[in-house]
Amino acid sequence: MTGSVRGLVDDYIGLRRGLGYRPLTQERALRAFARYLDGHEGPIPLETTLDWATSTASSDPCNPARRLATVRGFLRHLSALDGATEVPAAGLLGSTGHRKPPHVYSDGEIADLMAAARQLAPAGGLRPHCYATLFGLLACTGLRISEALALSCGDVDLDGGVITVRAGKRGLARLVPLHPTALEPLREFAAERETHHGRPGEEDAFFRTEDSERLSYNTAFHAFGVTRRRLGWDSDGRTRVPRVHDLRHRMVVRRIQTWHAEGVDVDAKMAALATYLGHVEVRDVYWYLSAVPELMNVVAERFEAFSGPGAT
Repeated sequence: MTGSVRGLVDDYIGLRRGLGYRPLTQERALRAFARYLDGHEGPIPLETTLDWATSTASSDPCNPARRLATVRGFLRHLSALDGATEVPAAGLLGSTGHRKPPHVYSDGEIADLMAAARQLAPAGGLRPHCYATLFGLLACTGLRISEALALSCGDVDLDGGVITVRAGKRGLARLVPLHPTALEPLREFAAERETHHGRPGEEDAFFRTEDSERLSYNTAFHAFGVTRRRLGWDSDGRTRVPRVHDLRHRMVVRRIQTWHAEGVDVDAKMAALATYLGHVEVRDVYWYLSAVPELMNVVAERFEAFSGPGAT
């Protein structure tokens, strides 16, 4: 192996991005792994990798296994290059844990979140308007926050009512039609942004504040964290502490519930929902039926219909 680990990690991330992969969590873990190995030369021994995976302050017993699983692909890549880097066996540190059910926001919680976002500093400024609009868009469209933050003004067609997502998972682009009720808040924010900063260009970020021409992940997550703490939200009485990504989950769950209540054939709609959400596999949407408590009645009634009179 030639070159620093940091350089090799950068090359590996660049290779994956060229193939359409942009998992930011994995990239952060790989860069942390490279920092841990700063100054290391030669093939990476298994013992060193295990030392890094287990040197975590997290109290989650599955975290070392997840850290190890995150860097296995990179180690396989290095092994192919130098023939000597040791690749840990899958499951060497045990289970990576099960995917926790998401928190499904109630209508009241969404209203509280929007109201609290409008109270962010500075009072009367663009920042509170920006975050209230951002959180509302995530809740009604199910966009990933990465997709929303990457939107440019030219991607948001407020006349046609369509958003063009260009930063979807694995680099896939898609069109996201907007319900008429979602358009007015977006128009109001666009007008407020123009009042503060003038008419934007097509390539300018749609979501911005007084200080940030384009919101970063850390900035957006910090604003959500401030809002959540003001609301006093924690895991008590919930499946987990509410997260930004749970706004996407809420949209999926409410849509399936609405279809079921209206007597719509949910199975016939799943492919369309997967496309709208930017899922590569339809099975990613079916996960909700097995993992979200709020959808258990949908599953039960589907099973009853399947196994009822006349079933073979």
